[in-house]
Amino acid sequence: MKNFILDQYVRKNILKVKPYSSARDEFSGTASIFLDANENSLGSVGVFNRNRYPDPHQSELKSSISKVKNIPEQNIFLGNGSDEVIDLIFRIFTEPGKESALILPPTYGMYEVSAAINDVEIIKVQLNENLQPNIDAVLQSIRPNTKLAFICSPNNPTGNLINHNYIEELLLKSNLLIIIDEAYIDFAESESWIHRLNEFPNLIVMQTFSKAWGLANIRIGMAFASPEIVELMSRIKPPYNISGISQEMALLALSNVDAKELMVSKLIFERDRLINEFASIPIIEKIYPSDANFLLIKVSNPKDIYEYLIYNGIVVRDRSSQALCEGCLRVTVGSHSENDHLIKLLRLYPNPVSALDIENKEKRVGIIKRKTTETDIQIRVFLDGKGKCRISTGMGFFDHMLEQLGRHSGCDLEIRAIGDLNVDEHHTIEDTAIALGEAILQALGNKIGIERYGYLLPMDESYAQVSIDFSGRPCLVWNAEFKREKIGDVPTEMFQHFFKSFSDAAKCNLHIAAQGDNEHHKIEGIFKAVAKSIKMAVKVEKGVDTLPSTKGML
Repeated sequence: MKNFILDQYVRKNILKVKPYSSARDEFSGTASIFLDANENSLGSVGVFNRNRYPDPHQSELKSSISKVKNIPEQNIFLGNGSDEVIDLIFRIFTEPGKESALILPPTYGMYEVSAAINDVEIIKVQLNENLQPNIDAVLQSIRPNTKLAFICSPNNPTGNLINHNYIEELLLKSNLLIIIDEAYIDFAESESWIHRLNEFPNLIVMQTFSKAWGLANIRIGMAFASPEIVELMSRIKPPYNISGISQEMALLALSNVDAKELMVSKLIFERDRLINEFASIPIIEKIYPSDANFLLIKVSNPKDIYEYLIYNGIVVRDRSSQALCEGCLRVTVGSHSENDHLIKLLRLYPNPVSALDIENKEKRVGIIKRKTTETDIQIRVFLDGKGKCRISTGMGFFDHMLEQLGRHSGCDLEIRAIGDLNVDEHHTIEDTAIALGEAILQALGNKIGIERYGYLLPMDESYAQVSIDFSGRPCLVWNAEFKREKIGDVPTEMFQHFFKSFSDAAKCNLHIAAQGDNEHHKIEGIFKAVAKSIKMAVKVEKGVDTLPSTKGML
């Protein structure tokens, strides 16, 4: 810190700004009738009255934070999420198009985004291989127009604390305003920098209610700084930047600090459990040390594993494109059951079908990934499900028909198809049919005990007749004509092709006939009838352990 004089860091226009004076700023004391802010005096729609503006100064909330954090209220600023705090810092302390700020990548991406919004150049000094800053390199990178440095500690996405000695050296030796982002500090065995504000007038510390407090939905970020910096931030913030509901929720949380500490201890326990479990999973090559509620892990095939987890309902972050994070996924610590599911899926990769068969031979599951130059298809079918469907092909009517297939067959069906729909529907429909047929064939396994045959003849004013035989010999007999070129967004000529591709891949005989006046009903009847036929054919007869074939093979 070199002769830090705050006014020399502040935009000249900010020093001259006269803050907006709200109705609540001009009034102090108590009153029973408020006719000063043009609110709706009759109340509000809903159970709770929310017709009055919230406290623009968040006085009660700051008082509570002061007691919990053991820091004076005049050192506290509250923003609409930490993102508002970051933006205000840029607006107060940097001149657009003229000045710069320093970051230490890999780090939280919002620093760079906010800098771009405010037309402030970013200087990047990459962390070293130990994920710590090279202080000499940082000091040498500072230019005469550099005003700010953002340090995320524990760092996101790497999870580690930045060494206190390095931060202190930067605070003492640089002429920068240093912003330490402590969003994850509650998960670290380290003291916060908020108790050293009196030592460093060039220090701002950010924290949040989003992580340890479990209140990401209410969007409250905290900044701790000198009273002079807090006054500048309060001067230019929107008058009612924190909603009354958010203030109430935060006050409720602060009244039960023990509950928050219990959550933190559980998450730390789960973090350590994940580290131990991950160490024995072959596809995980490295687990980075973490002082946060997430882990950065290096895996063998990040993009494919990311898609695999998405397909199975788990969302993580692919950080493999960031410096020093090549091949890495960032995994938030979940609940105990969520972590169990994640561990199980990572152990099953890349061959979940055989692993599921070993784990539970009764589960008839087929999982197929089909990737071509035109399409990327992933399908999971569970023959003994409850007709639950999750379908996404990019074609609404096709999705609707596939949902009929899953729901009426009683199979749980998950289909994710990405295709060249900008060119034509053909490849997406064809490859979906092939992958679906292969998934059902895979799920049928050795076919012992199945009914083998299925048949159906219904549908409103339309008539759909379907019979199916999982014989091992593909054949489609099609007797249905359509007068319309398209139904929904699907060309009618593709329906026959869909079922031909399906029967070839599933190795089944499939006979389909339909007639009627309503084209929508006709094709919907076909899909429902095929579904009912599949339901009959794949049913396993209890007590039967023979193959339904006199030839001894299907």
